[in-house]
Amino acid sequence: MDRPGFTASLVAGGVAGVSVDLILFPLDTIKTRLQSPQGFDKAGGFRGIYAGIPSAALGSFPNAAAFFITYEYAKWFLHADSSSYLMPVKHMLAASAGEVVACLIRVPSEVVKQRAQVSACSRTFQIFSNILYQEGIRGLYRGYTSTVLREIPFSLVQFPLWESLKALWSWRQDHVVDSWQSAVCGAFAGGFAAVVTTPLDVAKTRIMLAKAGSSTASGNVLSALLGIWRTQGLSGLFAGVLPRMAAISLGGFIFLGAYDQTRSLLLKLDKESP
Repeated sequence: MDRPGFTASLVAGGVAGVSVDLILFPLDTIKTRLQSPQGFDKAGGFRGIYAGIPSAALGSFPNAAAFFITYEYAKWFLHADSSSYLMPVKHMLAASAGEVVACLIRVPSEVVKQRAQVSACSRTFQIFSNILYQEGIRGLYRGYTSTVLREIPFSLVQFPLWESLKALWSWRQDHVVDSWQSAVCGAFAGGFAAVVTTPLDVAKTRIMLAKAGSSTASGNVLSALLGIWRTQGLSGLFAGVLPRMAAISLGGFIFLGAYDQTRSLLLKLDKESP
C-alpha cells in the first residue's frame, strides 16, 4: 500500500474505533452482564455502567488501527479487479486477516474490560494486576481462539455485505457513496452480522469470565456452546442479542462512516499538500 493510504488507514481506523467504543460502552456493559454466568443482576445490573472503560479506551485506537491497516493492505495485496466475481472473496480474506492481527491487541483489553464490567467494585488496574499475578500473560490471552472464531465469521458477513451495499448504492446513484450512506450500509451490515454470531459471542464471554482452572476457562468453544445449550437452551445462546445488535448497528454506522470520512479527508489533504 502506498504510504498516504497506509497512514490514512491507521489514523482513520483508530479514530473510528475510539468513537464507537466510548459512545456505545454502556450497551456493551449491559450485553456482557446479560451473558454472564452469574446473571444480569448479580453481575451489576444497571449499576456502574462505565466499569472497565479505561481498558476499552486504551485498547480501542491500536486495535481498530491494526485491523484497518491489515484490511486495506490485504485488499491491495490481493488486487482483484473491481468488477470481478472474486471481490467478495477478497473482502472476506482481507477482513479475516485484519481480525487475526487486531485480536492480538483486542483480547487482553477485552479480558480486563469484561471482568471489570461484571465486578464493578474492582478497579481496572487491579483486575489487570490480578490476572498477571494469578494467570500470567496467558491469562490476558484467555479467549483468543474464541474471539477469533467469533470475529472471523462476523467479518465474513459484515465486510462483504458493507462493500456490496456501497457498490450497489454507488451504481444506483451513478457516483461514489457519501460518508453518511457508507454509515447506513455499515449499520445494516453490522446489525445482521451481530445477530447471526451472537452464540459465538456468548461462548467467548463465558470463557473470558470463567474461573481459572475450570473446564470453561480452557477455551474450548464447542464445549462452552454445548454447556450453554444444555443449561439454558436457545435463549442462553442468544443472551444479550438485542443490546449486541443495537450496539453493533449503531457502531457500524459510526465506525464505518467515521472511517470512510476520516480516510477520505486525510487522502484529500495529502493530495492537496505540496
